[in-house]
Amino acid sequence: MTFAGISYLAVIVAAAAAFVFGAVWYGTLGKYWMAACGKTEADRPKRMPIGPLVTTFVGQLVMAWVLAGLIGHFGSAAVTVRDGVISGVFCWLGFVATTLAANYAFQGRPFALTLIDGGHWLGVLAIEGAVIGAIGV
Repeated sequence: MTFAGISYLAVIVAAAAAFVFGAVWYGTLGKYWMAACGKTEADRPKRMPIGPLVTTFVGQLVMAWVLAGLIGHFGSAAVTVRDGVISGVFCWLGFVATTLAANYAFQGRPFALTLIDGGHWLGVLAIEGAVIGAIGV
């Protein structure tokens, strides 16, 4: 199913895959992330609050939708896994990495936090680009 050249199936699958990646990423690096944030195990909630999870998934849906729109503008011949990943990486480099670096620098956050969060968003955009490229726009 498409609308204006965007496959909503690709968008939903891309967002879901990116969300799972985030769970694995922060599940693996969670202790380092907490330390970089200045948090301890005592700060960790007993149950994961649903609000941030919903916000994250909705954000990843929007991100996948916009990325699909951008990839679609290159023409149907450019809708490949390779070009999807390249598009995702370029979007990360131009918009996400630069924004995180500037914001965290002014907030005085440790560079380790920039690397952890930046790496997460790099993975998210690369995965979303790959899925969109595989399924099509």
